[in-house]
Order: sequence, then structure tokens, then C-alpha cells
Amino acid sequence: MEYIVFGLTLLGFIVVIMLKGWYDDGKRKKEFVLWLRDNYGVLEKRENYSIEEMEKISRYFQAHKAGKFSLDDITWNDLGMDFIFAQMNYTYSAAGEEYLYSMLRMPVQDTEGMDLLEEHIRYFMEQKEIRIKYQVLFKKLGKTGKYSIYDYLNYLDLLGERDNKKHYLWNFFLGASIAAMYFNVQIGILLLIGCVCYNILSYFKEKKEIDPYITSFGYILRLIRSTKELLKLPADVFTAEREELKACVRKMDKFKTGSYIIMSASRMNASGNPLEILLDYVRMIFHLDLIKFNQMLLEMRKNKETIDRMITISGYMEAVIAIGAYRMSVESYCIPEFYCKGELYMENIYHPLIKHPVKNTLRTKKGVLLTGSNASGKSTFLKTVAVNAILAQTVHTCMADSYRAGLYRIFSSMALRDDLLLGDSYYIVEIKSLKRILNSVEESGNPVLCFVDEVLRGTNTVERIAASAQILESLSGKGVICFAATHDIELTHLLDKAYNNYHFKEEIQNNDIVFNYHLLEGRASTRNAIRLLGMMGYDEKIIRRAEKMAEAFLESGAWTAAE
Repeated sequence: MEYIVFGLTLLGFIVVIMLKGWYDDGKRKKEFVLWLRDNYGVLEKRENYSIEEMEKISRYFQAHKAGKFSLDDITWNDLGMDFIFAQMNYTYSAAGEEYLYSMLRMPVQDTEGMDLLEEHIRYFMEQKEIRIKYQVLFKKLGKTGKYSIYDYLNYLDLLGERDNKKHYLWNFFLGASIAAMYFNVQIGILLLIGCVCYNILSYFKEKKEIDPYITSFGYILRLIRSTKELLKLPADVFTAEREELKACVRKMDKFKTGSYIIMSASRMNASGNPLEILLDYVRMIFHLDLIKFNQMLLEMRKNKETIDRMITISGYMEAVIAIGAYRMSVESYCIPEFYCKGELYMENIYHPLIKHPVKNTLRTKKGVLLTGSNASGKSTFLKTVAVNAILAQTVHTCMADSYRAGLYRIFSSMALRDDLLLGDSYYIVEIKSLKRILNSVEESGNPVLCFVDEVLRGTNTVERIAASAQILESLSGKGVICFAATHDIELTHLLDKAYNNYHFKEEIQNNDIVFNYHLLEGRASTRNAIRLLGMMGYDEKIIRRAEKMAEAFLESGAWTAAE
């Protein structure tokens, strides 16, 4: 009787724990739904992305960029696109996160599909309750941990050819040793012990090899389950995608069948569950999970494209939701218009990372040469135009009242530095960066839109102006629009026919320099570098002599020795 009471008590305790777990899960889900309902366009607090995390997020892009135009690393880093991605990352699953990153890295080169993308974005922006159901589903799908699913897919071949013949053979020996007991108990027991010991030892050796891949199997199984749930949700605008997902799920049936053998939540983790402990020993002796792993691995290899399509479609759907959330988060935005008249028009454009931005308007059919004092806003304006051109051709969203332009291949040469690993000086790094842009102009494809900040700043004045004039002249021909910032006023005269001149201007207020960051037509006519020395407390003699030298050069065109 005491055993019965103990058993019932233990069973009741287990039931209470299970009910508590279900209750807590339901409570968390309900709280998440309430948060989503009131916070569309609000990012959850999180730590900054580490370099390793960004590497993982880039894996989908790395697997799909071949044969397509994509932003190179120089342009991506110049423009701080990691921060733009972080500002836009309203995703909850690895699939959505990696797809969104890939979108930002690959500006479209034709308008095919852009109208459909806009329809999908607007659908989730307008259908609040349906959107929330999708977000809950993507939250359930979750992330992959330290590695991307594409890390595992890319390295499947490292496992080599695996089959179950040896496992079946040793299981046969186990059965044979048990049968041998019928003829000789002692010999049968010795054979059985030998087979069990061999199986257990070899089990742990192979288990160590396959454990890293179990994580990827778990994510694929979650992906299959979430896809099945997704197919139950309403979404009339995703008819084609849903039909493709149905076909993908059917192809993955064999992968899913019997997966519990290796995907048990408490597999080999000392959970204390008697049933799981017993199953662990069964696995060790009969290699059931190793056998199932090889079967699942075979199915995974056969269906790499199917898995990729499931990730792509799910990732695209969540990325679309994230774009809508991003639109809700910004001060203002517009839908870009694309046309091929060779003109670029931006009305009240601003940079999305600046909290209180100054908006500017620009219309041009040729390159733009920017001049102005130090810290006047030249580099920021270049980045503003570049980032918005990228956002227009990726997420169909611009930080402006109006944006009309063509479709471009986008490059920049801005935030360069010495390459210590290769031993390249700043100047060498700079001319390599510019050469890649010049090479791209010669290649077939859409026009090039490029951004150059302080061209050839790494060399002396005479050679800089001569070389800069020729490089910028080469970037002013057919098939290229160049935005360049410079302190060399000489270039504004040398390139007057090839470029439109614009500048930023400062004002002196209460012995301080104030910038309004408004874009003005024409070349700059003021300088502030020497004035800034004075405001930072430099000796008055230094300031006075520097001003005298500068004035003398402007009058004669030649430098005189410092007095």
C-alpha cells in the first residue's frame, strides 16, 4: 500500500510540474502577444551585436550571393550598414534575421518583384492580428545558437559517407550472443558482454562526431513544424509561397519520421527521468540514435535545396514583417519610384541613424562635388544619399518625402585605413579602393552610383589634385554618377562641366562655429580649419601666422616660408 501511495504522490508531482510548465508557457505567450499588439515598430532591448554574431547572421547571404550584385565589404563597412541592420532587425527567428541581412546586402537590379514586395509589406502592416500570429510562430521557431544552419549545411560533406551496415552487423552479433546462451550460457554471456562493451565504447566515439549536427537537425525539425503551423494561418497574398511550402513539407516526411530517437529533449543529459535513462542505455547498446542520425543525414543531404527553400520563404515572410515595423519606427518614409531618365531626385532626405536630422533636397543628372568646412556635414550627406539608395533597392523604403532614381550598382570609398596585415599604406589602400570602382564602371550592368570622401587624401597636394581630377573625370561619364566630397576648391573649377557643385556653410555665433547642415548650391567660399585651432585654445601666434600664410598663397598662388 505504501508503494502505491508513493507512486501516486510521485505521479501527482510530475503532473503538477507539467501543468506548471504549460501554464508558464501559456502566460509567456499571452504576454508576448500583448506586447506585440502595442509595440509594432519598437525594438526589444538587446546587447550590441558581436563580430561573431554578425558573421553568423551573414551566412545566408554568403550562400546566395553568387552571380548577383551585392554590396562589397568596403561599401558595407563605409556606410555603417551593420547599424542600419540592427535598427531594422525586428525578427525573432534565425531564418528571418539572416534573410533580412541578405536583402540589405543585395540591392535589386530590376523592378521585377518590387510591387509584390510592397503588397506583402502592406498586408502585414494592415492585418494586425494575422501579423501577430506569424510573429508568435517565428518566435517559436527561434534562433540556431552559436552557428547558422548554413554552417552545418556547408559542412555536411565533412562527415563523409556514413551508412548503418556496421551498426546492423553488431546488433546482429548481439542477437547471436543471446541465441548462443541456448547452447552454452557462459559463452553466450561472455559474447554478450563483449558486444555490449564494444557498442558502448564505439557509441561515445561516434556520438562526439555527430553532436554538433544535432542542433541543426533540431532547427530543421522546428522549421518543419512551424511551416505546418504557418500553412494553417490566413495569408491570401502568399498563395505561391504556401504551395511551395506544402511541397517542401512533403519531401521532408522521412526526415521527420522517428526523429524522437535522437531529438529527445533530455537525451544523454542526466535529467533523472527513469524512462529517459532507460532509453539512453538502449541507445548506447543498440546505436538506435546513430542509425537514425545516418538516416536523417542522408535525407538532409538529399533535400538541401528543399531546406534552403523553406528557410528562404519563412525568412522572407518575417523580413517583410520587420520592414513594416521599421517603417513604423522612423520619423517619416516614402516608397521609392524607379525610372531610367538618368536623374536622381531626393526631397527632404535624411539619415535614419541621426536622432534629429536636418533634411535636404537634391536633384541632379550628373555627379555632385561637395565642398565645405571641416565638420560641416559633407561625409554625412554622402552617407545619407548612399544609405537611402540602398534602402530603396532592398527594403523598398526611403527616409525622405520623395525619392526618384534609377537602379544602381552602389559602391563607396570613404572610411578607409591602413592595412597592417597586408602592409599597405593608407594611399595604397585608397587607390585600390578607387580602382575597384573604376573597374566596375567598365563591367556590364546597371549604372554605377559611387561615393568618394576626400579622394586621394593620402598623398601630397600637387599630385592629389592632378590625380583626383582625372579619376573624378573618369567617374563622370556615361553609366556612372559620382558623389564626391573634397577640401580642394581647385577641383570645383577643374571639374565644373562634369559635376554639379554643392556646399555646406558654417556661421560664427558668439565666437563659436555653428553648422546648420543645409545643402547649398555652388562651391564653398569659407574656411574654418585655422579658426578651429583658435577655438580649441591654440597659441594666438600660431593662428595669426597660419592665416597670414594662407592669405599670401591665395593672392600669389605660391607658398612663402613661415616667419
